[in-house]
Amino acid sequence: MTPEIFFAEHNRAAVAFSGGADSAYLLYLAKQNGADVCAYYVCAQFQPAFEREDARRLAGELAVTMKELPVDVLAVAHVAENPSDRCYYCKQAIFGTIIRAAEADGYTEVFDGTNASDDAADRPGMRALAEMRVLSPLRVFGFTKDEIRRRSKDAGLFTWDKPAYACLATRIPAGMPITREALAKTEAAEGALFRAGFSDFRVRTTREGSALLQVNASQMARAAAEWDDIRKTLLRWYPDAALDDVPRG
Repeated sequence: MTPEIFFAEHNRAAVAFSGGADSAYLLYLAKQNGADVCAYYVCAQFQPAFEREDARRLAGELAVTMKELPVDVLAVAHVAENPSDRCYYCKQAIFGTIIRAAEADGYTEVFDGTNASDDAADRPGMRALAEMRVLSPLRVFGFTKDEIRRRSKDAGLFTWDKPAYACLATRIPAGMPITREALAKTEAAEGALFRAGFSDFRVRTTREGSALLQVNASQMARAAAEWDDIRKTLLRWYPDAALDDVPRG
């Protein structure tokens, strides 16, 4: 199905908006095709502050109304306990909030930015979306991540080359309880490395409570060369730190 046909049939909807490349392009595409859309950004402990700022900027540039919805995901026991299917319960909480707010605003359909590159077989969160009947237009169109980035660049969206950013909870090993303190130090540590010029990396917490830095293959040489300084930075929040010898991507 083409975007023109899809948005003619689904011309009024709420968009679950994270500020990332996928949902940004979805918001742009819906508006370009004449759909009446409102963006809903969920403010939860798993999103770093810069994501909200990016979301606000993009919504402003597209002249789309964005509503911010606070959600205490750590109040959900199955989320805070961090089982292997934590994402399922987190999506239920987040999209349940969006659906209720959207219905109150008169929107009966909700879109999300899942694309054709996302593997549904390995994502419990996508099961929750299916159960709640959330529509994923980019997946319907067959748009892959690479195509979304190319199209976003052509459209002039600043998010076109924004690195994929999984929520902060993914830095905590499954089975290890998620706390506000653990999330705060993860955000602080990653923020320090962002400011140092690194991108597309993760500071993961090991089961012993130490930091494990994973960087993109293109930045591995720099990370290794600057490791002593990086390690000193990470020790501000962690008792120990190591550089993963298997690069991301």
